[in-house]
Amino acid sequence: MSAAQDVIFKTLADPTRRALFERLCRDGETTVGTLTQSAGVSQPVVSKHLGILREARLVQNRHEGRNTHYSARLDALEALTDWTQEMAGFWENRIDRLEDLLKRMDQ
Repeated sequence: MSAAQDVIFKTLADPTRRALFERLCRDGETTVGTLTQSAGVSQPVVSKHLGILREARLVQNRHEGRNTHYSARLDALEALTDWTQEMAGFWENRIDRLEDLLKRMDQ
């Protein structure tokens, strides 16, 4: 597993961060205030989690006046997509080999 994948998995392991990221993926660009309203935690906690998501390059931010807007960086998930495809191929190969073994045992 690459260092980038490790960072993404560790970052998204926290349920609050994962929920914030999922919301940004679903809803698009949103302000910190809007995210805080439904997060169930205080604004400083939301800001801290968004900072960690930004360090992991999962989100980006832009400032407009007094508001900070966050949006998901969907390209950041390419590392996880690559890993998932690699693991799928690995397990498909293992299952195929197991099926071959079971067929030989039945003969």
